[in-house]
Amino acid sequence: MWHYCETGSGRPLILLHGIGMSHAVWNAVTPYLRSTRRVIAFDIAGFGLTPPLPKGVAPSIPNLVDDLERSIHEIGIKPPVDIAGNSLGGCMALEAARRGMARSVVAISPTGLWRKHEPPRVKYIFRALRFVATKFPTLLKAALRSSVLRELALAVPISVGSRSIPVDDAIRAVDDLAGSPAFEDTFHNTRLPFLGDDIAVPVTVVFGDRDWILTKSARRRIRLPAHTRWVEAHGWGHVPMWMDPIGVSQLILEAATACI
Repeated sequence: MWHYCETGSGRPLILLHGIGMSHAVWNAVTPYLRSTRRVIAFDIAGFGLTPPLPKGVAPSIPNLVDDLERSIHEIGIKPPVDIAGNSLGGCMALEAARRGMARSVVAISPTGLWRKHEPPRVKYIFRALRFVATKFPTLLKAALRSSVLRELALAVPISVGSRSIPVDDAIRAVDDLAGSPAFEDTFHNTRLPFLGDDIAVPVTVVFGDRDWILTKSARRRIRLPAHTRWVEAHGWGHVPMWMDPIGVSQLILEAATACI
């Protein structure tokens, strides 16, 4: 079973993080969700405290969602369930919706909505981050203690305004990235475009107007059903949870409430 952090009470809400991260990316958001929802933030297989998928099982979107479904059942939740995900987690949430596992989905900066493959810069940005985090972690962590350097280092991969990320959270993000045993395999196996035009449940897709990881070419609406609600969030980057936890939580709650 996947490692998870649970808080609050009410109807279950599953949270899924992006590649190289962990459930901790949602820590700023969960205080605004837990008063009305039972919030379960998972560490996806191969990240955080969850081991990789078994040897011989590629960490593709379908295989990751297979494992997610098992974990949801093991903690006593019967799908369909509300799911929100960011980046890789957003694509997984969409796949869960395609299978009928989701009651509603909020996908923040989801991967997979490109024509054939991700924008070329994505590979180079994440390779560089992974290299520095694994080879020079002490230097990177020292740099992140400066608000100016934190902004410079994280504005593109996370969001403009990253100087507001607490130092401990920024350092935790470095540790999560450096300690991800499935990073390369997951990146390689989740590059195929996603097609979910047959999704029947409510879907909200959100991209920030300052998301410089997945720009316009990676946001093809034809990949999703006509009833999808598309939102452009002002000031949000690729990972907006630290920068606007209230806005993120409100959007998640509104989307889930709309399908009652």
